[in-house]
Amino acid sequence: MRAHLGDRLVIESPATGASRRDGEIVGLHHEDGTPPYDVRWSDTDDVTLVFPGPDAHIHHAEHGRTGTTDESSRPHAGEAATLAARPTGTPDPGDIGRRVAVERRRQKLSREETAHRARMSPGYLAYLEERPADPTLATLIRLADALGTTVTTLRGEGIDLPPGQGHALLHPELRDLGPEECRALLSTHGVGRIAVSESDGRPAIVPVNYEVVDDSIMFRTSPDSVPAAAVGTDVAFEVDHMDEALSQGWSVLAVGPASVVTEADAVRRLTQSAHTAPWAGGQREMWVSIRPTSFTGRRITPAGH
Repeated sequence: MRAHLGDRLVIESPATGASRRDGEIVGLHHEDGTPPYDVRWSDTDDVTLVFPGPDAHIHHAEHGRTGTTDESSRPHAGEAATLAARPTGTPDPGDIGRRVAVERRRQKLSREETAHRARMSPGYLAYLEERPADPTLATLIRLADALGTTVTTLRGEGIDLPPGQGHALLHPELRDLGPEECRALLSTHGVGRIAVSESDGRPAIVPVNYEVVDDSIMFRTSPDSVPAAAVGTDVAFEVDHMDEALSQGWSVLAVGPASVVTEADAVRRLTQSAHTAPWAGGQREMWVSIRPTSFTGRRITPAGH
């Protein structure tokens, strides 16, 4: 007996053959898909460890799998059909493909390693990342498991919800981060939040794309924007990351004076080497530099990790 994540385990009555109980396989303990399995039962929603007996069989979420040697190196039937219809021309990834690629790069995984973990062909993973695609639920479950995230995250269904709605860890450990670890986390680039006082004295916190250059935090904005109010003042700049699937994460706060970058060569180098353009779009050619004078940070992990 072999199964994949997302398959259904069905237990039948030995006398009548009628289905007595069924559930979704949500966890594998062996890479080759052999028992035991973690099964979420449809009648109770409980997850238990199951060693299937002779009255149990698997309903595969994807049918027509072929191959007798190494199924992870070749497409499943659904993958093969999609690859056969693969168009030529400039890649135009869909939303799911973009999210898969971002999660894979964030974890510093190659396509080959990710495909091996998800038990799919590297060619099909390349297709998902490069072309609009509608993968099956079982494929998404395998990818989410390989990337340490959730199907909801890959589908983008929680994009309008604030992070942190997942369950807290049973035994969380909150520890302070030292300055060097704070600097290392900040240097990953991305989106951070800057706290400023507007012209009327009201506080404001706004997100900005940022870079770290020579121990300074750099971001682009326009002279009439809210972030521009940071110039000439001491500001707080915060970056964080939450892993909803594992209920853990970190946050870093940097405090220091902000100033405008005025040297033409420096502005040109910053623009040419920027990892991303401002998400807000428009003409944002004013570079602001924050030189942190202090760092504080915290990380939440399971106790003992």
